[in-house]
Amino acid sequence: MSTLAGTAVVFDLDGTLVDSEPNYFEAGRRMLAGHGVTDFTWADHERYVGISTRETLRIWKERYALEAPLDVLLADKNGRYLELARAATHVYPEMRRFVELLAHDGVPMAVASGSSPEAIEAILAGTGLDQWLTTVVSAEEVAHGKPAPDIFLEAARRLGVAPADCVVLEDAAPGAAAAHAAGMRCVAVPYLAAQADDPAFATAALLLRGGQAEFTARAAHDWLLRSARSSRTP
Repeated sequence: MSTLAGTAVVFDLDGTLVDSEPNYFEAGRRMLAGHGVTDFTWADHERYVGISTRETLRIWKERYALEAPLDVLLADKNGRYLELARAATHVYPEMRRFVELLAHDGVPMAVASGSSPEAIEAILAGTGLDQWLTTVVSAEEVAHGKPAPDIFLEAARRLGVAPADCVVLEDAAPGAAAAHAAGMRCVAVPYLAAQADDPAFATAALLLRGGQAEFTARAAHDWLLRSARSSRTP
């Protein structure tokens, strides 16, 4: 029996398992340019890291006075993103190793992402992560996206485990807030170092301020083992 028996792990996708933000930025930049907004920058994009695509587009409709319906904008951006994602999406090597370690231990795993189901499927298939990560929840399948807990609670339901037995890996403050609201422990690996002081990250059970540069599969696995042991101690 695995020493991690009774523990499940739920991964955010973008910025946590894979560095998809450059593709999201480019897809958004191209979409906005098609609607006459030609000054969208990476600094602008950083404001929306961790927010679902649909919610981001709701904000953009108001901020940039976009006349197209939300569903049209969503299809446009998702189409551009999928084209970029299928061409190249970088998996963080230590995250891949961590997934492999958990799979070896038989730990139930899921992906809970603000991306569309099509985008999640394309990335997992294109990177080979789909061989281990078969339980997937998109924000489009729940009533409210992060920072609401809906997506993580649905992941726990599909895995057949209690929320308290789940550990979430997240790179963004809204995701850390969602994990806390769901009653789950969170390992926070901030995508943007400047956001490490966000109050939402203070709720994480483990905060790696250095982000992916600080994350290692073995250290994360060891932390999980210690955490599992302490939770079983009377």
